[in-house]
Amino acid sequence: MNQNLKIKELVSEYYNELDLRNYGQCVQWRYRKVCRQVLEWCNKNKINNFNEKVGNKFCDEVIGGHLSKTGSTYHYRTTLRVVRMLVTLQQTGDFEIRTPRIEYKFNTILGEIATPYLDYCATIRKYAATSISNRKTAMFRFDVYLSNNKKSIEDTSNELFEDFLMKHCSRYGRRHYKVFFRDIFKYCFDNGILNKDYSSLILKEPRVALGSNLPTTYTADEIKRIIKAVDRSSAKGKRDYLILLLAAEYGWRASDITSFRIDEIDWSKNIISIIQTKTGIPVEFPLLASVGNAIIDYLKYGRPDGGDNVIIVNHENTHKGNRLTSPTIHSIVSKAMKLANIPNWKTKKHGPHALRHSLASNMLKRNISIPIIKTVLGHQNTQSTKTYLTVDIQKLKLCSLPIPQLTSEFYNPIKKK
Repeated sequence: MNQNLKIKELVSEYYNELDLRNYGQCVQWRYRKVCRQVLEWCNKNKINNFNEKVGNKFCDEVIGGHLSKTGSTYHYRTTLRVVRMLVTLQQTGDFEIRTPRIEYKFNTILGEIATPYLDYCATIRKYAATSISNRKTAMFRFDVYLSNNKKSIEDTSNELFEDFLMKHCSRYGRRHYKVFFRDIFKYCFDNGILNKDYSSLILKEPRVALGSNLPTTYTADEIKRIIKAVDRSSAKGKRDYLILLLAAEYGWRASDITSFRIDEIDWSKNIISIIQTKTGIPVEFPLLASVGNAIIDYLKYGRPDGGDNVIIVNHENTHKGNRLTSPTIHSIVSKAMKLANIPNWKTKKHGPHALRHSLASNMLKRNISIPIIKTVLGHQNTQSTKTYLTVDIQKLKLCSLPIPQLTSEFYNPIKKK
């Protein structure tokens, strides 16, 4: 999209996109009403070119803010959405309807570091979007800490950083933040942004035991009920059915389901070969008849044309054909559990990872060995897989030892009267 489009031209392009994407007449009427307000405001303030700064100023003056917030009115949310759509349409040629809740305004040199470092993480390191977002959040929090305490990067010390972690980090987040900032400071020193390597001042965090919480699992019968709960007569139902099969039969994570492509299937050998998104480990799965039929049914009679080069996509008009996000996969699995009337599903973990845990647990109950389960789940070592031993109560009972009889002279059993 041309960044120098006049505001009237941008709004005209926006109207065309609303038509092309099949927005309803009522929705278009509401969105066009906001656009007319934007045009009137720009004309009043003699503004010809529209950008994010202009959009934020319009929202601040007209509705009293430009960030998403809980409890806001429908008019407030609609105005934010339209302005966000205009801004992202101008920047990328596509819509983004979600307005951020946090605005990253840096007050220290971290603001100058953030963009090149995050670009480096994306282009050179090939980090996932979530990982990059987590690093940006960490940098912003440290920036706020330094600014509030009237400190600068040059004041970084082990004591200062520990104080920051104590105030801004959970017990389990400390280790991640230390990894982030050792990497950030190393990057800055190697690229001449900082004259001192502050990464050496951040001591490594000892590994913290995650406690004795058992993995959430569902029985084989409950898994069948969850899968059968989906109405496969609709296009979305065919998609959701396939999602549940991939999570339950193969134990795939949400990120693997959303990135599943047709070229990862070898129909002649009945094999699916994927590279796990989280670990980068290649894993092969047999193409089960149930999964193969569900893929064909969805591709022939459910999946909308075009969009991203993945099998499972969004069906909404505004994002039709785009790949789904992991939270959406979680919502689809949760909805199926609700429809299946699974007891206490709300109080337990109820996303695709719970189905992954259940697959491992049910394989153990069928006496399948740990190395095979490790291969299926794509774990890098058996320690991760051994977690599931804790849920196999029947096998644990076999390990119990009888209590030896106490013969010590210091032990006097209580005699019954």
